[in-house]
Order: sequence, then C-alpha cells, then structure tokens
Amino acid sequence: MPPFPAAARTALADTQLRRNLAHATGTIRAKRAAVVAEVAEWEELRLAGAAIKDNTLRRLDEHLLTLEAALQARGVTVHWARDAREACDVVAGIARDHGVDEVVKVKSMATQEIGLNEALAEHGVTAWETDLAELVVQLGDDLPSHILVPAIHRNRAEIREIFRRGMAGAPADLTDDPAELAGAAREHLREKFLRARMAVSGANFAVAESGTLVVVESEGNGRMCLTLPEVLVSVVGIEKVVPEWADLDVFLQLLPRSSTGERMNPYTSAWSGVTPGDGPQEMHVVLLDNGRTRALADEVGRQALRCIRCSACLNVCPVYERTGGHAYGSVYPGPIGAILNPLLKGVGTDEQTDSLPYASSLCGACFEACPVRIDIPEVLVHLRSRVVDAHRGGTPEPEAVAMKTASWLLSDARRLEFAERGLGLANRVLTRFGRRLLPGGRRALSRLPWPGSRWTDTRDLPAPPRESFRAWWRR
Repeated sequence: MPPFPAAARTALADTQLRRNLAHATGTIRAKRAAVVAEVAEWEELRLAGAAIKDNTLRRLDEHLLTLEAALQARGVTVHWARDAREACDVVAGIARDHGVDEVVKVKSMATQEIGLNEALAEHGVTAWETDLAELVVQLGDDLPSHILVPAIHRNRAEIREIFRRGMAGAPADLTDDPAELAGAAREHLREKFLRARMAVSGANFAVAESGTLVVVESEGNGRMCLTLPEVLVSVVGIEKVVPEWADLDVFLQLLPRSSTGERMNPYTSAWSGVTPGDGPQEMHVVLLDNGRTRALADEVGRQALRCIRCSACLNVCPVYERTGGHAYGSVYPGPIGAILNPLLKGVGTDEQTDSLPYASSLCGACFEACPVRIDIPEVLVHLRSRVVDAHRGGTPEPEAVAMKTASWLLSDARRLEFAERGLGLANRVLTRFGRRLLPGGRRALSRLPWPGSRWTDTRDLPAPPRESFRAWWRR
C-alpha cells in the first residue's frame, strides 16, 4: 500500500465511495447517539471500562496464565503465537491433522490481521467468511473498509452485482432488495455450515477465571460456526482477556451501543471448553501476541489495547468519512488504526505505517466517542514524535535543518539579538519596497520562493516588526 496521503488522494476522487460512506456513517452515528443518550451513567460506564482494561493490562501475564489453566481444565488445547506466521501455522496444522480442505469462519479482526485466509489457501484449505459483510468483501475480491461493517463502502446495487458474479447458485433475477440479498447469502452459507467439519473464530472477550470465550454478533452466523463443526479453533489477541465474569456487565452495555447503536446485541455466544455430545468435540485456542507486548511496553500507547473493536471512532472521524478504510492499508482503519498499526508493527518499519499517525485532524471526536476512553489524539501526537525520532540521522530534512537553526539562535541571547537586527534591516527594506514587489506589502509575505514555498503554499509568513522588543525596551 502507498502512504496514507497518496491513498487518501485516490479515495477522495471516488464520489460514489464518499456518498456511501457519508450515508452509512451518518446513519450509525445517529443510532448510537440516541441509545447512548438513554443511559444516564454513560460516562461512569466509560470510566469503568477504561479502569477494568487498565488494571488487566498491568497484570496481563498473570491473567493469561489463569486463562490458560482454566481452558486446559475444560479440555481446550492452548497454543501461544508470537507472530502471524506462528498463529497461521498452528491453524493450518490443525486443519491438516483432521484432513479438512475448508473451514467456516466467524467474523474476526485477529484472523484478518494475521492473513489467515491467505495462509490457509497456501495449504489447500478454503476459508469461508460467514458474516454477510465479510462475504461481500470475499466474493468481491476486496478488502475490508470498516471494523464493524467491512463492506460499508458498497451500496446495494454493487452488492447485487458482486453476488451475481461471485456467488455460486445466485438467482439470475436477483434484485438489490435487502431481504433478497440476505436470503441469497443465507442459502449460500447454510450448505457450508452443514458441511464444514472445522470452524475458526476470534473472541470479543476471554474470561480468565472461568476459561470462557465470548463472541457478540448480529446475524447468528457465529452461533452456527460455534455449534455445528466438530473442531473449533479460536484465535484470540492477548489483550482480550478480562479477569472475571462481572467485568462483562460493563462491556456488554458499552459495546452494542457504541458499535451498532443497539441496546443489546442479538447474539451473545459464550463457550467454556468441550461438552461431550454437545457442540465441537475438539477445541483449540491460539493466544496471539503479534506486536501486542510491544504496544504494552509503550506507556502512552498501551491505552490502545483497551480497544473493544466497536468502531465508534471511525463513525465520527471526518477523515475516515471522506477516505474510507482502504486508504489506511490495514484491517484496522480509522483513528484506532492510525495508532494501533504503528504500535503493533513498530514505527520506522515502513513509510505506509509511519504515515498513519498523521492521518488525523486531531479534532478529538474519536476520544469523545470511545467507550473505553482511549485518548487517540494524545497517542497520535506521541507516535508522530516517535516517527520523527526513528528517521533521525542521514541527510536531514529541510524542516529539521530549520528547527535546528532556530534552536541554535534562540538558545543564546547574543545570537538572538544579532538575528533580530538582521530581521529589522530586512523589514526596513521590505517596508520601503514591499508594496510594489510583494503581495501584501510589509503586512505579510504571502509566498516565498522555493524551498520556502513549501511552507507558504499553505501558511502566511508574518513580516518581522519594525522594531524588536529589545530595541523597544531600551528606547
């Protein structure tokens, strides 16, 4: 992917995309605002969610060991994966051991993060997305554009064409009526649910004390994946752990309202190991790091690990609304993606990742919407400084030279006074000739020649005063 500025420029030229995004995000924003307004103690819930997450992260190693022991006690095989390759190898190995050539999937950001579908395909295993929006993306050979609504950049007419081209057995007379589209997807997926012997899921939460994984969803496809196949593999980011069942009371109020604008989600599935004769008879949990311990070590950035993947920050972001998610080059787009990607991958790794902390106006709307109070603007500014530090050395950028020069001048009173005298002389010349030679006269130098034009193309450069403060004070 190109850096964000280049990708965003391309996205901005797509007027259909901008209309789709404006309509979808506007609808979700309005729904969320209505249901949040019903909760008098909403701010207290936000504070509680942030506190639970922070307290858990401080003792994450202990809670993960507790979770592992509880899962193993209930017949679950636990795997630890340091990175995407290890996680994909574990899942592919389980598929190979059971001789399966296809799996059904619950919508999962973690499996998209590690590129599981592509990794399984290399081993001859087809992964079928069962979430409706994920199915649209998969059949369209597309990329997700939103955390919650991956196909938010598509309208009904586009989805109809995707189904007609890519869905085996799609009705020839399929229209863009939502009920018809959903019916076609249901018929397409039902056969896969009944045939699949292995399923892959993620988890919204992992309760350490009981070894319980929890998935919240809106369509029921997750419930089908979690109950019908013989083998279930769950890929879970290590930050998903919560210590106790009681913690879910807070998050199951925050998440539905912040994500889909609902008071509660239609399907909440919780499973704690293997039960003979009921559901999958073999379960595996892959606990995924993939940069999370790197993020945890960042004292400012670690708050990003509070994220419950609600996408509220995307729906209020003026930048995301105009560019969409593809411009971010990751499965985590929008404001949370602008901080999570550099934290997980590390700054200084590539130009595209380093551009993401600048993909923001710092308006603060994301912080106000975040149900767990992640101060995204604070982390963005922090990461910008880390990007600058990562690129120090070698040939300095002109801006760095200018700042270093300014630091040298401003750190010594005599040097500063000498510079002020030079500016005063220049100002007297401009005062005399500026009205004829420069737009704006002595009041402002509206444009400088290159390379100064890179600055003045978007900013006014105020002219120096006729008399410096020091000279005025002496007089």
